Amino acid sequence: QVQLVESGGGLVQPGGSLRLSCAASGSIFSINYMGWYRQAPGKQRELVAQITTGGRTNYADSVKGRFTISRDNAKNTVYLQMNSLKPEDTAVYYCRLVKLGGIYYWGQGTQVTVSS
Repeated sequence: QVQLVESGGGLVQPGGSLRLSCAASGSIFSINYMGWYRQAPGKQRELVAQITTGGRTNYADSVKGRFTISRDNAKNTVYLQMNSLKPEDTAVYYCRLVKLGGIYYWGQGTQVTVSS
């Protein structure tokens, strides 16, 4: 089993920044990639960004140039630096870990609210 613990969410004004963290523990071997997804009320969960063990990244068009995903392999932690936040970024953000072979795990989610 894999446990994912997210932190760093909160309330921020438009234009502000937040940094999310996701720490993985447990059977953390054969990791293919980790990523961040988000789900706003009444909407489907969507990919925000993902990063492979080799450091290759992929972003949703809506966050390109504003969000940066990174990882510390030694700490088994992935980060999401979110800048220039907009009200439409408001959502619950979930961490996801995908192993080679396709097995995946979700974190419990952390709320991000962008509002003045």
